[in-house]
Amino acid sequence: MARIVITTFGSFGDVNPYIGLGLELKRRGHQPVLAMPGVFREAVEREGLPLAAVRPEIDTNDTGLISRIMDPAKGAEAIFAELLIPSLQATYDDLLAVAADADAIVTHPASVAGPIVAQVRRMPWASSVLAPLSFFSVFDPVVPPPAPWLHPLMMRSRALSRGFLWLSERVTRRWVGPVTKFRASVGLPPGLNPVLAGQHSPQLVLALFSRVLGDPQPDWPANTVLAGPILFNGAATLEVSEEIERFLQAGSPPIVFTLGTSAVETAGSFYEVSAEAARRLSRRAVLLVGRHPRNRPRTADPNVLSVEYAPHAALFPRAAAIVHQGGAGTLHQALASGRPTVVVPHAHDQPDNAMRVARLGMSRTVFPQRYTPSAVHRALAELLGDPECERRAREIAGVVTAERGAWRAADALESLLR
Repeated sequence: MARIVITTFGSFGDVNPYIGLGLELKRRGHQPVLAMPGVFREAVEREGLPLAAVRPEIDTNDTGLISRIMDPAKGAEAIFAELLIPSLQATYDDLLAVAADADAIVTHPASVAGPIVAQVRRMPWASSVLAPLSFFSVFDPVVPPPAPWLHPLMMRSRALSRGFLWLSERVTRRWVGPVTKFRASVGLPPGLNPVLAGQHSPQLVLALFSRVLGDPQPDWPANTVLAGPILFNGAATLEVSEEIERFLQAGSPPIVFTLGTSAVETAGSFYEVSAEAARRLSRRAVLLVGRHPRNRPRTADPNVLSVEYAPHAALFPRAAAIVHQGGAGTLHQALASGRPTVVVPHAHDQPDNAMRVARLGMSRTVFPQRYTPSAVHRALAELLGDPECERRAREIAGVVTAERGAWRAADALESLLR
């Protein structure tokens, strides 16, 4: 039996997969400890797992910060400059204490302190990624959030793809300059860029995304295990509410519109536009609007239900189609549901994820600045009127649900411990 520290940072899309991994490790007799901001304590402890609070804390009421984080051009920089780097000493102190008697540590791509703790403690370390973007492969170029138009050019020119990675290294090095000084203060060499190659463990890298999004590439870390997605969505919330159940029973399958737990904080006109697009299609709709009343459409409509939240695993399979932001957690739940999707990517891995599901033949992409009733109507009409799209969605769902990401990841961790 091993004590395994699992550390992550971000939204519920960055937390739920690691709860799922923790539950699988616990089922095997291990002692997982989830090390993350205390705001997630209720969600973690509800599943019978321990949470060790690790700074920085996340202020879910700071919509200004969330808006900066979700900016396509500057969002990643904001995460490092405003959250991760200023709190590096505090995060390190918290995590070092949690890992004092641990047998291994699992880190998230945004865990700057995690690799440092692993190296100082000289303990088995598995890093993880939730989306193909984290590998920054030359052979499978990413979609840059600030400039999606670059992707087709990089697909045609490996030299241009290498040039983009060189520029990414230069730019991100400026964000994380203090990390080099901090590593020196604890007796470690400078190390690789923690935004890029430095996030990956030389011992084990867990790729926690579906193979349908990307096959292993020659420039992935040699020790990568493509485990597949961990589709945990809350063991205690496997059913929709009575309100949603009544709505679902009252008519045809609705289109579900959601922005996850980050983009929803700065939704703008998304839900108003979504409701209008559904009306133009003569379709019913469920809007997952989050906690802010401002996200609810101004005009009441008996065919449009606005609710704060619903478990994706319970609601998505009962939808006609799903419109979402493309974050890794929501994306995999949508793929597993077997329903066609429209992705509205905001920042980070979302534009890259949108490209990857669009090429599967069961999804369309509408960028936020072009999210109008006409554009959404057109994208959904194409999907809902295409039997081949429905067939592809069901076929992909069969692949995704069979991947058993938690089981494969736990197997890989046990091999690392041995």
